[in-house]
Amino acid sequence: MSRVSHNIDRLEVGFDDESLVADAGLLTAATLMDRLGLEDVVDSMVRLAGRPGGARPGRKVLTLVASMLLGGSHIDHADRLRAGSTGRVLGFRPMAASTVGTFLRSLTWGHVRQLDKALVEALRRAWDAGAGPADVAPVTIDVDSAICEVSGKTKEGAAYGYTSRLGYHPLLAVRADTGEIVAARLRGGASQQGNAHFVAEAVGRAGAAGEITVRADAGFWSHDLIEQLGGLGVRWSITIPLYPNVRAAIEAIPEESWESIEYTETGLAQVAETLIDSPAGLLRLVVRRTRITGHQATIWTDWRYHAFATNTDLPAVEADREHRSHASIELAVRDLKEGGLAHLPSGGFNANAAWLACAVLAYNLIRWTKHPRRRPTRRGAHRRTHRQSPPLPHPRPRCQPRRPLPAPPPRPMALGPHLPDHPRQPTRLTPTLLTLTRPPLR
Repeated sequence: MSRVSHNIDRLEVGFDDESLVADAGLLTAATLMDRLGLEDVVDSMVRLAGRPGGARPGRKVLTLVASMLLGGSHIDHADRLRAGSTGRVLGFRPMAASTVGTFLRSLTWGHVRQLDKALVEALRRAWDAGAGPADVAPVTIDVDSAICEVSGKTKEGAAYGYTSRLGYHPLLAVRADTGEIVAARLRGGASQQGNAHFVAEAVGRAGAAGEITVRADAGFWSHDLIEQLGGLGVRWSITIPLYPNVRAAIEAIPEESWESIEYTETGLAQVAETLIDSPAGLLRLVVRRTRITGHQATIWTDWRYHAFATNTDLPAVEADREHRSHASIELAVRDLKEGGLAHLPSGGFNANAAWLACAVLAYNLIRWTKHPRRRPTRRGAHRRTHRQSPPLPHPRPRCQPRRPLPAPPPRPMALGPHLPDHPRQPTRLTPTLLTLTRPPLR
């Protein structure tokens, strides 16, 4: 076309190949959702009888989860699943976006906790299928809070935090070895109230008979949490703010006690340890100090201190290295924000809390379809839309056979050998290969 036509009122783009299915990359996740029986789990635990949108809560939750796997960040994005023959890949008819919105607005805080209970059951089933920790393997749980910025002041429960930005501040607990989220909770405001109870729930969901270690930043420091973790018999490593008594303890450390560690070429880092008195008794305090060296030393001539308290028996240098690994939880926060948690769509607090639960389930499904004990990658959900959305032809029973195009060899599904049979089978798993069959629509 050499010029713009002013007579066009509407333009529609399409293709006539009925054998193509958009977003066929959902096949692996949909298979796992079916084999774990997630729809039945949600239906049995979330009881919405008599409320608007209360029918089939499991179907609505899975519709949201599938939408988030494709990068959906708004309720209306669920309509993408209803285009073309995507239902053949999912194995169920996705619910309309308006129906899902009614469902979210009907939830109370009690229903959100029921949905959270369903997530615990999903974790248990996935771990029983082979994605869980070994019986005596040590497990490290990283806890942190995120900031989900909002634009208006009508969002119920949104508040200002230390970043001076208005938003929600959900709590997250992540297994350090696999990157799975074992607990998540949307809270009103940004205070420490409820932190100790949340961490205790996360420890209970760790799924390990071996040693458990909890790592957290200064936002979780409290003597109540220290006492609770001690009562649970777990190890902990928590950053402590530089209170006056902490600074005094740091200044009393002899200069010869500082040990140099690996750091950047233009900087110097040293580690030492001491004891500090607290209402919970004497606590072990590990301190790392850093400063700039070389031609830029005049920019910052003083030492900068970072201290954390711990009850582990690791040497100070190793304890500092392990504590700094707590930063890996930011990978989970980033992946959530690049997926379902990019936007909290409702003005109601309970609806947004349920949205967070769906985002966590979508996040975990991605990890369960990988190797069960693989560490989180640095680009996990960043390419979610591209990974879940390759076009794939579905069977053409009434078409003439075509010469098949060369294709790469199939890749094994991580949990394939461990997944139990399920009455509804939109896909068929073998110990090493994932084979697509045409499922009936329900």
